[in-house]
Amino acid sequence: MTALALQKGTPWPIRCMQLAMAVVVTWTFVVAPALAQGFQTRAKQAILIDADTGAVLFERNADERMHPASMSKLMTLVMAFKALRSGRLKMEDEIVMSVNAWRNGGAPSGTSAMMVPVGEKVTVSELLQGIIVQSGNDASIAIAETLAGTEEAFAELMTKHAREIGLTSSTFKNSTGLYHPEHLMTARDLALLAKHVIQEYPEFYPMFAQPDFRYRRHRFINRNPLLNADLGVDGLKTGYIKESGYGIVASAKQDNRRLIVVVNGLDTAAARREEARKLLEWGFRAFGEFRLFNEGEVVARARVWGGDQFYVPLTGGPDGVQVWLPRAVANQQLKAEIIYDSPLKAPIKKGDPVAKLRVKSAWNTTSEVPLYAAEDVARAGPMRRGLDTLAYMAFRWIP
Repeated sequence: MTALALQKGTPWPIRCMQLAMAVVVTWTFVVAPALAQGFQTRAKQAILIDADTGAVLFERNADERMHPASMSKLMTLVMAFKALRSGRLKMEDEIVMSVNAWRNGGAPSGTSAMMVPVGEKVTVSELLQGIIVQSGNDASIAIAETLAGTEEAFAELMTKHAREIGLTSSTFKNSTGLYHPEHLMTARDLALLAKHVIQEYPEFYPMFAQPDFRYRRHRFINRNPLLNADLGVDGLKTGYIKESGYGIVASAKQDNRRLIVVVNGLDTAAARREEARKLLEWGFRAFGEFRLFNEGEVVARARVWGGDQFYVPLTGGPDGVQVWLPRAVANQQLKAEIIYDSPLKAPIKKGDPVAKLRVKSAWNTTSEVPLYAAEDVARAGPMRRGLDTLAYMAFRWIP
């Protein structure tokens, strides 16, 4: 790795390494001072991210595996949304409440339940509302049994799909989030899961803002305490079991900017509401979007194997390179990494996403933006590819 002191916009050389490659640079970026304090939270685990870019604005023990309680029902819902989109399920499909789902998640369980009588037919639409609004464990188990036969088999599918969408630290053992010693997630995975729901299933996301749900003689009030907090919150899910304390994953939108917050490990429901609210308010107030590189400006050059040229220039997207940074720190020093699988292999088309720029601020906030090939790189002939292979074997691409 190389480290250079740079001013914004100054190009830097790349030293290539095998597999995942990172070039570390630093530069000074001047922002107007505004808010001068960071954020403290009582939550044992917490994270705040920008929903569009994935930029991490705050984290505390975000990679610590924890019991997610009913917040893990978001994964149950993702499996249902996926089945609905594929046509395997339809909203009007009727499902019979099994004895198992009724006993272990319904009225006899003493846990949060939709109160569907055993043997009663209930539609998929009603079950989804029962999960989102009431956090019904009976509804969750009914969905699991419908899609996989048993809750255990469904949990295995949940874990498998979690890996496919990038949740590397999540292991599911049930569909409900009820205590199991191996049913674990991290705050980071929960934030990424919420981001996945919002971006991949926009047709279903409005259900999370539903204020109440009537089923039979029951009227269930949405358990999300932030929906009426005048923050722009429109989802997602609360959770509580005694082994983990109170938690919530929530998303709010203000002025076309969306944030996702996760807090967990709090002692009371009131503390859960207050910590999530304060973190969202701080995130909207304390951060701004800054342009580091203009449209078309070359950020770096990446080594190419088997191409008609050794390097391909990298640029940002149509808006250049923009990242979320704290407004508070004047003359702040940023640390940047350019990451890609080295070497890139020809052919490469202009506009192909081939690398990422990761920028960390003095407050340890992290933004990650894609970088694109700025021009075509054609595949070279056999002799050139052979020379590149020899260079790779001898020097591991280090110029």
